[in-house]
Amino acid sequence: MEHFPDIVAVMVSVSVEGSYSYRVPPGMSVSRGSIVAVPLVGRLTLGVVWGPPKDMVAHNRLKDIAHVYDVPALSEELLTTVDWVSRYTLAAPGLVLRSVLRSTEALDVERPVTAFRKTGHEPERMTDARLRVLEVVADGSAWAKAAIVGASGVSASVIEGLERAGALQRLEMPAPPIVLPPDPDEMAPVLSAEQAGALASIRELDVGKFGVALLDGVTGGGKTEVFFEAVADTLRAGRQALILLPEIALTHTFLARFTRRFGTRPAEWHSDMTPAQRARTWRGVLSGAVRAVVGARSALFLPFRELGIIVLDEEHDGAFKQSDGVNYHARDMAVVRAKHAGARVILSSATPSVESRNNANQGRYRHVLLRSRFAEAALPDITAIDMREEPPEKGHWIAPRLAREIFATLDRGEQVLLFLNRRGYAPLTLCKACGHQYQCPDCSAWLVEHRFRGVLMCHHCGHEQRKPESCGACGAVESLVPIGPGIERVAEEAEARFPGSRKVILSSDMGTNAQLRDRFAEIERGEYDLIIGTQLVAKGHHFEKLTLVGVLDADLGLAHGDPRAAEKTFQILTQVTGRAGRAARAGRAFLQTYHPTHPVMEAMVKGDREAFYAHELKARAEGGLPPFGRLAALIVSANEHDVAFAFARGLLSAAPMAEGLRLFGPADAPISMVRGRHRVRLLAQSPKDFDLSGYVRFWLTSAERPTGNLRVQVDIDPMSFF
Repeated sequence: MEHFPDIVAVMVSVSVEGSYSYRVPPGMSVSRGSIVAVPLVGRLTLGVVWGPPKDMVAHNRLKDIAHVYDVPALSEELLTTVDWVSRYTLAAPGLVLRSVLRSTEALDVERPVTAFRKTGHEPERMTDARLRVLEVVADGSAWAKAAIVGASGVSASVIEGLERAGALQRLEMPAPPIVLPPDPDEMAPVLSAEQAGALASIRELDVGKFGVALLDGVTGGGKTEVFFEAVADTLRAGRQALILLPEIALTHTFLARFTRRFGTRPAEWHSDMTPAQRARTWRGVLSGAVRAVVGARSALFLPFRELGIIVLDEEHDGAFKQSDGVNYHARDMAVVRAKHAGARVILSSATPSVESRNNANQGRYRHVLLRSRFAEAALPDITAIDMREEPPEKGHWIAPRLAREIFATLDRGEQVLLFLNRRGYAPLTLCKACGHQYQCPDCSAWLVEHRFRGVLMCHHCGHEQRKPESCGACGAVESLVPIGPGIERVAEEAEARFPGSRKVILSSDMGTNAQLRDRFAEIERGEYDLIIGTQLVAKGHHFEKLTLVGVLDADLGLAHGDPRAAEKTFQILTQVTGRAGRAARAGRAFLQTYHPTHPVMEAMVKGDREAFYAHELKARAEGGLPPFGRLAALIVSANEHDVAFAFARGLLSAAPMAEGLRLFGPADAPISMVRGRHRVRLLAQSPKDFDLSGYVRFWLTSAERPTGNLRVQVDIDPMSFF
């Protein structure tokens, strides 16, 4: 390892464009990747030694590195990945590095655990509580204080009293590992012939080299069992594994499946963890003690030293796109990190992204197919209900034919899922006396009524206000009416139509993650008959009694002018209808639509996913859209609309000419104000082989810099166009 004895470049974990030079004080040894603390603007800041300095600076003008942490240096592949992500996304490298360096707590030496062991000396005074403690530690081994309290049910003071009496001896022990190493041979599954063939295809990718496989399998096809075996191969080869999930709410069931297969839980990485848990996991990954991690997209930047495989479950999911801070897509950056690490990537989905599907078609990814459901379960039969011909009754949202199917399904003792991807009671509230519409004071968005909580809420900034009893514009009493349905309104209709059924409502704002996990477990146990939910229920769940899915507004995702609208709608409809009939019972799904001849609806009804992908790829190619072209969005925001728009016009006039490049805008964003800031969009479209990141960087360098409250946010490869 190369050492730098005198002056080094340190990348600090703040939003700066490059590294700073620091002196290495006498007696300190550092190398590339060493984690250090350095003085910056009057305080100590975490940083990483990046290498020799770019410019020679006189010693007397430099500050010393304050501290080098006694932990392994970050791997070369991780440092290279940080540089790559920074260049591609135009985020400052220090900001990307912040995703790696969590806190000083993770770098400190872990404190020992206080434990107690039986001495053999009996206390003079014996109580029931003391007796319970002594029975717990009767085996003579050292027990952590928390473990004794949990096993005996006594307070800590009882344990300390026994210590004073000489019956217990206090010990300081190393903290136990946060998780045990998974056993790749614990409980290997019996795979179907199709699953075994898929695994054999993945195993043709060398476990020690870079390669990408698209595991493209129908809902319920057994993809998880297949990629678990690829993870097992990686563990046997002595390398670490990372599995990324799009939703925290999915982790509970997934962790249970992982534990059954490998005999122990994996380490976790997501926002529900405590700071102490995150610190211990981070240390374990860096030291190599943690061999497998299941986490959200941010786990991609954990300091693995022997990374051998990255799995993205539901790789198509929009939650893998980071939309604030560093705007990256975890799917694309996983491929980049795996290439630098010499690791394999498995992208798993029943509805692959158009980009991944095109890469598989072109031979860049190995295309691994699972065409049938596991254990011969049949795919659901899907029917479109033409709402022009069979509309629901006035004031209702469930079409008559779907209502009849729900009655029949409930009579058979089976479960029904009603899906509407719209939270709350109604998306718009207006006054029937004067027409006043309730809008967020800080965003250009309507306030959504949440009747169960009695509030009007903005889903963009979180603003809430109590639902008024009279109109705020004209003062009319009891004149406010809801327009359109949300899942709470559907639940209200379901309660009136199916009064004897046990109902549950599920959306991301209906409780904590722990409460949502409890609801999913109750559904699996059959404690509810009728499930009413948003996209939260569409992913990764296996409900054996669920045989009917009703999609109440199948056209909802097609109405917003998003270039990816057809793809997103096809994916969510496939995922949610795929919840039906996953066990021995046949499943059915009904799509309420005003556009039954739309390519998405026809592909769903005919079960012809290949027709959808062919149509979508053709449309993208004709429009020069990804994956056949590239996009970059520049969002200019300011406290005043005219200021934002004028600056955006100035940006456009400063754009360099380039062959094949097209610029659109400036235009007010569809949601033109969020949190009190006005938003104006510019969009750059280029050929696929054009260095769009480099172009935008040069463009911004040559243009006027934003001042005051002006901000310019760059989103390379945007997934959202709001």
